[in-house]
Amino acid sequence: MAELITIRNLTKFFPGIKALDRVQMTIRTGEVHALIGENGAGKSTLVKILTGVYTPTDGEIMMEGKKLVFHNAIDAQQQGIVAIHQEASMFPELSVTENIYMGHHQRGKSHLLSWKEMKSNTKALLDRMQLDINPDTLVKNLSVAQRHMVEIAKALSLNAKCVIMDEPTSALTNNEVDDLYRIIRQLKAEGKAIVFISHKFEEIFDICDYFTVLRDGQYIGEGKIKDSTPDKIIHMMIGRDLSTMYPALPSFDPKSPVILKVRGLCQNGAFHDVSFDLHQGEILGFYGLVGAGRSEVMRTVFGIDRSDGGTMELFGKSYSPRGPEDAMKAGMALVPEDRQKQGLVLAMTISKNITLPAITKLSKKGFTYRKAEEDYTVKHGEEMEIKAAGWQVDADTLSGGNQQKVVLAKWIGTDPKILILDEPTKGIDVATKAAVHEFMVEMASKGKAVIIISSELPEVIGMSNRIVVLHEGTQMGEFSGDQITQDNIMKAAIGEKVECK
Repeated sequence: MAELITIRNLTKFFPGIKALDRVQMTIRTGEVHALIGENGAGKSTLVKILTGVYTPTDGEIMMEGKKLVFHNAIDAQQQGIVAIHQEASMFPELSVTENIYMGHHQRGKSHLLSWKEMKSNTKALLDRMQLDINPDTLVKNLSVAQRHMVEIAKALSLNAKCVIMDEPTSALTNNEVDDLYRIIRQLKAEGKAIVFISHKFEEIFDICDYFTVLRDGQYIGEGKIKDSTPDKIIHMMIGRDLSTMYPALPSFDPKSPVILKVRGLCQNGAFHDVSFDLHQGEILGFYGLVGAGRSEVMRTVFGIDRSDGGTMELFGKSYSPRGPEDAMKAGMALVPEDRQKQGLVLAMTISKNITLPAITKLSKKGFTYRKAEEDYTVKHGEEMEIKAAGWQVDADTLSGGNQQKVVLAKWIGTDPKILILDEPTKGIDVATKAAVHEFMVEMASKGKAVIIISSELPEVIGMSNRIVVLHEGTQMGEFSGDQITQDNIMKAAIGEKVECK
């Protein structure tokens, strides 16, 4: 395999922070190269430099022996470097053809747009990828997986030599992941270079050939995937060994007080007849496959959605929230699955996000006390070990892991009695996952009650005292102690009845 891109001593400074420090990397044709590191390791900065969004402070990028200097993203595309990001950046009201050729329309002899040619080429690209998608289909009518495939087709329309995929499987089903793998292998066979960014080690070891690890903006090491192990790479990522994947859970007494009692909770079209008890000092897990209704149950408990039946009791009293404000006043906090759209105001600073739920406590007659706001931010921001250039930088400049820490920090200050965490470690690195897990244990040890919703079966097993399993809106069982096994949980999740002694 020939060297396509060589990165030497790449350095990038931002005010108050060195994002990259003499990073090196070699990207080869016909190879899937994993770029690995914690959130905040410098992966996103490196990708933005490779795609012309940022200009490096120092160092160089060589492509096929020629030094590259990008002034913008168009320059990078013209050299054949294209990125497909975790959140597909497309125009939903436009067709597949229009999205693929946005920014590089094809014109006929009269210099008018040649829609017939673009549509024909789009059909050829989709056929080449074995995708059954009509070029005239509006993107808003495509699934998440199909949108990712269309973005790959767009990269091919740009004659991309290097395709960067940033967490491409984060919202895909197993079958959709298999389709993506097929296309990646096809691109590899065609001699394309693939840079694959993922926090899921099973994916890295399934599809990648080579890896480079970054830590704190620095190059740590590289090697062939077949010659390494997840433990070795994790050690390179975080600089220490992880003796156990999950921390020891605090001791839980099933006879401890019931804080939340739910009986026969229903929501038409989402779930029905869900019942459970949540005890003081326990971590209660909720598991189910896509469409099981887990998040919908918790949205109802938190007052975002209204129930169509059933009852709830909180601290022994009837509980029927009219909205999230009622839930917050009652001592609940909800960390949503989508931190960017539901958990944060990305255009606001870290400080403004952290203090948002406590704004009435920090203000008087409509005026916020700046010193109180600063103290509040520092206290809870440092508690969550948020890494940033300062508390006044916008949330959208942070890595995914640090954004998640901001969401957690903003709820710590409300001193919740019940903390609901919906996919709290989705799309974050190993070290930040460990920090979130330790945070959960700490909350439970203080007598708080924690609910975790997770699509990762090892996580929900490793972090739960008891587990409630849903299948297509139906509660299939509740497991504890020796009943908590992968077989039992998965059987229940696919709708099989599990007999537990």
